[in-house]
Amino acid sequence: MRKALLGAVFATALGAGAADAATIKVGVIAPFSGPFAMFGQTFKEGIAVYQAVHGKTVGADTVEFVFKDLDQANPAQSKALAQELIVKEKVSFLAGFAFTPDAMAVAPLIDEANIPAVIFNAATSAITEKSPRFVRSSFTLWQNTVPLANHVAKLGVKKAITAVSDYGPGIDGEAAFKATFEKAGGAVVDTIRMPLKSTDFAPFMQRIKDSGAEAVYAFLPAGPTTLAFAKAFADNGLKEKGIQFFGPGDITQEPDLPALGDAVLGMTTSFHYSQAHESAANKSFLAKYKELFGSSDNATFTSVGAYDGVHLIYTMLAKTGGKSDGLKAVEAVKGLSWESPRGPVTIDPDSRHIRQTIYLRTVERVNGKLQNTEKDAFPAQPDFGYKLGK
Repeated sequence: MRKALLGAVFATALGAGAADAATIKVGVIAPFSGPFAMFGQTFKEGIAVYQAVHGKTVGADTVEFVFKDLDQANPAQSKALAQELIVKEKVSFLAGFAFTPDAMAVAPLIDEANIPAVIFNAATSAITEKSPRFVRSSFTLWQNTVPLANHVAKLGVKKAITAVSDYGPGIDGEAAFKATFEKAGGAVVDTIRMPLKSTDFAPFMQRIKDSGAEAVYAFLPAGPTTLAFAKAFADNGLKEKGIQFFGPGDITQEPDLPALGDAVLGMTTSFHYSQAHESAANKSFLAKYKELFGSSDNATFTSVGAYDGVHLIYTMLAKTGGKSDGLKAVEAVKGLSWESPRGPVTIDPDSRHIRQTIYLRTVERVNGKLQNTEKDAFPAQPDFGYKLGK
């Protein structure tokens, strides 16, 4: 009975939204306060840059963003906020989602309401399998980790250890590194899963030091945890012991580099975006960022995830005439290709995940400033974890 009533409310909300064709609302769920507020801030900034370049209208319709704060991973609250956005705000799209559990929690709601949800960050492969109305503008851990694991093996590393946050993306990263590295002839001597809210990493550093590994693959969600982990690695003497540090670029995102300092010089990561990426599209993106906010120092992968996510939303609106039909909207961007600040990208028509170049980067100091310098590129990487084993 409750589901039937909810369905009736959704139908009424969407009917009203379709009638009011002058304003298309997009609900953005993300942390805008608390320790992970950088996600929400950079989402907002990425959206603002896109609208400054491309305007706030698609055809005759005005696109308006409605922001809801979710200060940490909380699936129940994510679902409640999504319901509020759909029913009360009458949004035609959902977007944002810093963390995987928060994205997965809204799958039943977007299916019932028949609206698309664009993932700006959450990086577990399985998300897009939960609903045909999900489309991703970010990345996955499988996508970033497979090229990196092959690189580590080619360096001649024989023994490695993984250390990841114990939730969806971390488990994906661990699985991707282990499968790829061992296929290339290496051995993963231990796997460490750290609670998502960990703040003291010294015990894990000791375990890494005692493992006999020549290298560590680490993943933690970008923000205070990555900063603390990288500092613990430096402070506990693992670099001096000869243990090499590898991971996806969350570890060395640009806003954190000044705080990380020389401890991360020479650190190798794999990622889909760097401020140092040499392209006209990226230079234009950073110039507009600086124009709007006085500096482009905070521009990072989450900014670009939001920027490209808005491009998807605008394209869906343009191709469907603004009509409220989630499946048709998502269908309209399958196979879509464009030039992003990160490089050329395509929405895979099967997975609805973004195919993109993954770059091998090294932290260097250039003109007195730390940056992720791209050293190698692996074009058109798919989500290797999509429907894995099915």
